[in-house]
Amino acid sequence: MFRKILIANRGEIALRVARACRELGVCSAAVYSTADSRSAVVRYADEAVHIGPPPAKRSYLSVPNVIEAALKCGADAIHPGYGFLSEDADFAEICQDNGITFIGPTPTVMDRIADKALVRGLMADAGLPVLPGSDGAVGTLAEAQEIAGAIGYPLVVKAAAGGGGRGIAVVRKAGELPSIFRETRATAQALFGDPSVYLERYLPFAAHVEGQVLCDGHGTVLHLGERDCSLQRRKQKLVEETPSPRLSGEQRAQLGEYAVAAARAVGYLGAGTVEFLVDGAGRLTFMEINGRIQVEHPVTEMATGVDIVAEQIRIAAGQKLTWTQRDVAVRGVAIECRVNAEDPERGFRPTPGVLKVFRPPAGPFTRVDSGFAEGDAVVAYYDSLLAKLIVWAPTRNEAIARLTRALEEFQVDSDEVATTIPLARELIAQPAFVAGTHSTVFVDEFLAERTEPLR
Repeated sequence: MFRKILIANRGEIALRVARACRELGVCSAAVYSTADSRSAVVRYADEAVHIGPPPAKRSYLSVPNVIEAALKCGADAIHPGYGFLSEDADFAEICQDNGITFIGPTPTVMDRIADKALVRGLMADAGLPVLPGSDGAVGTLAEAQEIAGAIGYPLVVKAAAGGGGRGIAVVRKAGELPSIFRETRATAQALFGDPSVYLERYLPFAAHVEGQVLCDGHGTVLHLGERDCSLQRRKQKLVEETPSPRLSGEQRAQLGEYAVAAARAVGYLGAGTVEFLVDGAGRLTFMEINGRIQVEHPVTEMATGVDIVAEQIRIAAGQKLTWTQRDVAVRGVAIECRVNAEDPERGFRPTPGVLKVFRPPAGPFTRVDSGFAEGDAVVAYYDSLLAKLIVWAPTRNEAIARLTRALEEFQVDSDEVATTIPLARELIAQPAFVAGTHSTVFVDEFLAERTEPLR
């Protein structure tokens, strides 16, 4: 096992990793920017290292600063969390060059799964269903128009190096393709440093379901069930749950088999997710592989009893998974709701400020992951996530009731900080969500039709 792990992140995921380190008996070292000098993980970790000023490019995204911090404190491993450097193959390789273990997939695998156009072909070869689309990246408008004519409209233009719901645009008719093709290539270049895009058929009312996998370095690949992530706003997840309310037992088993096959096909190591779309007829189609811990991993932990972050660390240390697929069982229903410092009444504008009152809910089977405490400041430099509220119950109806109660208890009071709690309460009370029939466009349609202010 490692002696010391540097946590190259901030907020709730940094604190989550620090807690796993303590339970494993591993020393933790937090990094922090000037803006985060009083953060929860700085207070909790065994030690903390300053890595730069508030802008992420000069602190959390600065590879030299992070590596210097690891060498300075004597860390023999780095946990990147999610976001920031978690999917940066160059960073993972630099860690290796400096004798530091990167807790995640190898640089080779990271490069492989980062090219989503390439991965489509690998998944098709591995027997996974993929949507009709281009065979690799599309370089010219003429080529895009020819492929679009073959697969039909509507379709999506996607950045090959994209992620997090960014670099994706829907084309509903042929006349829209030229401008959207050019704009998406420009967006891909600006966001990811790579203008490559590919085309895929668009499923307008699909569900989004992902399979969690764990893969050790000794040939074992396990899946831990699936998570339904269909409650989204503009492709950003708001609520996630396990198991999915829309899959039959047969579909669930099939998704697990696909997830394992996908992980094996790319030589995956560590914790990752294989994401799928489910159409109205219940057909699964592969979407992408995410090579990191997911924001929504706690729902799987609550329903399976598996500490995914601890398993990430054990795998990176070269240990074998100590259980088999038959040992994995999803019990009851777990639901996670993200609480963001955003104002839904003003276009989800981020709302930085001081948390005069911040009192998360408690009670049976209620978990809150947060990097904030009462009196802390929410700064404008980073993601607006305040907390993740996760509940578990024997049935889905009971889990929704528990989540409703917990959201009602969640107190955030500030002259400046508005949150998405009122919106979350309304969304989980909608008949489509209660019935488990909502799609990925449900939230956007709900917001477009809403006339009353949030309560």
